[in-house]
Amino acid sequence: MADAVPVFAQPTVRVRKLEMDQPWTWLRKGWQDCLKTPGVSFVYGTLAAVTGYLITWGLFAFDMPYLVLPIMAGFLIVGPILAVGLYEASRRSEQGLPTSLADALGAFNRNPSQMGLMGMALLLLMFFWARTAALLFFLYFGMEPPDFHNLFVATFLSADSWPFLIIGSAVGGVLALVAFSISVVSIPLLLDRPAANIIEAIATSVRAVQANPMPLLFWGGLIVIFMMAGLVTLYLGLIVTLPLIGHATWHAYRDIVELDAA
Repeated sequence: MADAVPVFAQPTVRVRKLEMDQPWTWLRKGWQDCLKTPGVSFVYGTLAAVTGYLITWGLFAFDMPYLVLPIMAGFLIVGPILAVGLYEASRRSEQGLPTSLADALGAFNRNPSQMGLMGMALLLLMFFWARTAALLFFLYFGMEPPDFHNLFVATFLSADSWPFLIIGSAVGGVLALVAFSISVVSIPLLLDRPAANIIEAIATSVRAVQANPMPLLFWGGLIVIFMMAGLVTLYLGLIVTLPLIGHATWHAYRDIVELDAA
């Protein structure tokens, strides 16, 4: 981890080279932070689970159950901005400071304008994915989609749906890769350095992925696995997996980004 790659011509921010197994260290440190701040971590996860139930109820109430799976997948796109409070808890913990839920929820105040812009960018990506998924769904199933009870069979177990699954997975994968590339360290950087701007943060994040493609793709795969485990357990798993990944992301940022003393 001695090598570092400059992001700008006169760098104040550099990205380090990573080892392939470092994501496991981030998960271990993330779990340690969960145990250090359980009142923040698991309440945060509980809020995420409750929000998932409310969104799902809303989709059923408006007769749009076909959007449940795309919205669940879209959660992976906006997840990094939703976990800002967990990054703040880890930041304060490493400084030996106590963290209340109010401290975590107020983390946006450290750099509100730039984190707000980052959140809008990710939200637009999520909306684009949701609309694209709905369009693909209606193109393949027509204006009378199967009811919810037959939705899983018609979508995943029918040979006729294979083109839909392949195209949908490809589009979703590209959007997920874009979201991951621009956010893997950008939001923790904006939190850590209130003077930083969104352009610097995104450039640092993209450069980190370019310098460490395999370790960070592995890390992205772990994020997908843990977050999907939280989602497919009817959101209950998010109570644990969201704070675990949130805290681990902070430690990933600390390992990846090197700040000049100035």
